[in-house]
Amino acid sequence: MKGEGPGTDEVVARAARVRLVALDVDGTLTDARLYFGGDGEAMKSFSVRDGFGLTLLREAGVRIAIVTARQSTIVEARATELRIEDVLQAVPDKAQALQALCAQRGIALAECAFVGDDWPDLRAMSIAGLAATVADAPREVRERAHWVSVLPAGCGAVREFAEFVLRAKGAFDAALARYAGMPGRPG
Repeated sequence: MKGEGPGTDEVVARAARVRLVALDVDGTLTDARLYFGGDGEAMKSFSVRDGFGLTLLREAGVRIAIVTARQSTIVEARATELRIEDVLQAVPDKAQALQALCAQRGIALAECAFVGDDWPDLRAMSIAGLAATVADAPREVRERAHWVSVLPAGCGAVREFAEFVLRAKGAFDAALARYAGMPGRPG
């Protein structure tokens, strides 16, 4: 399914059950580019809108987790900034890590979403109640996802997903009202 189109009832029902959103990083939260300097990884580019979407989910009571195969202090810094407690790095088997995280947090896999972008994410996506991916993921990943963004990775795709989940949970309007009703802001 691409975004919110016809035939989405099952996908909306899956999203309504989500209590945990686990995300890959490179190619999901970033544009899939890796920047290296003389001392190794120098930077990653993250979307502020994606970050705010994750904040909105957290404020709505959805737990956020990062599950990535790479190890990066940049990811640790971004997770700290977004108040993401579950940060699993250097993970060789994302499906196994997702199962263990869900068991540790008392969350059924059916109540979990996994957002990934490439073949190493497919096993985790296949066990999650809601499998999501980005518009620029390989065809084989898009075909196996329940939900596919319209926007590319690192450019608002995760925000788009967050809003989809919030709408499915009936929490979108309340989230918007918290911001639209602020004094001194047009609303």
